Amino acid sequence: MNVLMILTSHDKLGDTGKKTGFWLEEFATPYYVFEDAGAKITLVSPLGGQPPVDPKSDDAASQTEYTKRFKADIGAQAALAATRKLSEVSASDFDALFYPGGHGPLWDLAEDASSIALIQDMLVAGKPVALVCHAPGVLRHVKTPEGVSVVAGKEVTGFSNTEEQEAGLVDVVPFLVEDMLRKNGGNYSQVANWQPYVLSDGLLITGQNPASSGPAAKALLDKFASPV
Repeated sequence: MNVLMILTSHDKLGDTGKKTGFWLEEFATPYYVFEDAGAKITLVSPLGGQPPVDPKSDDAASQTEYTKRFKADIGAQAALAATRKLSEVSASDFDALFYPGGHGPLWDLAEDASSIALIQDMLVAGKPVALVCHAPGVLRHVKTPEGVSVVAGKEVTGFSNTEEQEAGLVDVVPFLVEDMLRKNGGNYSQVANWQPYVLSDGLLITGQNPASSGPAAKALLDKFASPV
């Protein structure tokens, strides 16, 4: 199984002067879920090279079993430092697609033509796509061959408005994930802030928050094993 993981290249948290990027746990946990299942993993980002890590996700309070494993894994660190360019990959070379979150994707991947086309191609080819936390935001402009949003009529989740309020960034992000999913016709639902929650509807898998990254990765493996 060939899994493509797509990370943000965006590191500016709006006009705050602070840094953002991808959320470390949302990368590390799925990475090892896939690796331990024997999958071949390819890492890409819009600019290629080392994607920016959200500093908050790298502090002591945010460390988990999998982030600690990553910090001791020289091979995984080297792979992350040398991501390929997103524009250079094709859906035909992969079996499944996974997007870690962090706030960065709301600025670059949500508007990236290569990302939009890749998701559309994967879904048309019958291949599953999973997105966690803020990453469902990259579905903002993705459409079906009929020109309808891919989330329309789908059971979806993603970083909730209440979680964004708790993070204090409602007025900083370019759009709210929950609002976008609802506006595009998705049947959005959530559980309590920061609790794991994953929805699988057809080929689309979405997770609400960092705690949902492992379950979302496992749901992607299950979808690949038993496509419905």
